[in-house]
Amino acid sequence: LTVYLTPPPHTVRGLAATLNISKPAITRALDRLTEFGLVKRKVDDQDRRSVLIQRTVKGSVFLREFGDIIVQAATAASESV
Repeated sequence: LTVYLTPPPHTVRGLAATLNISKPAITRALDRLTEFGLVKRKVDDQDRRSVLIQRTVKGSVFLREFGDIIVQAATAASESV
């Protein structure tokens, strides 16, 4: 979510610091998100040692649909009270 909710650029190191978790944990999560097409990695043209994490259209669509599901569930829960 951080990649989609905060302005780029995003790096593994930056995400680890922001989320206060280890770089290997970020890498494992990004591996899965990349497999699903929700994010992509790109070598930073300014610093070839660094990899930038980028948003994808598929990831944006997924988050929009997921947000709609959460809103619907919250609405249904509040109506049943």
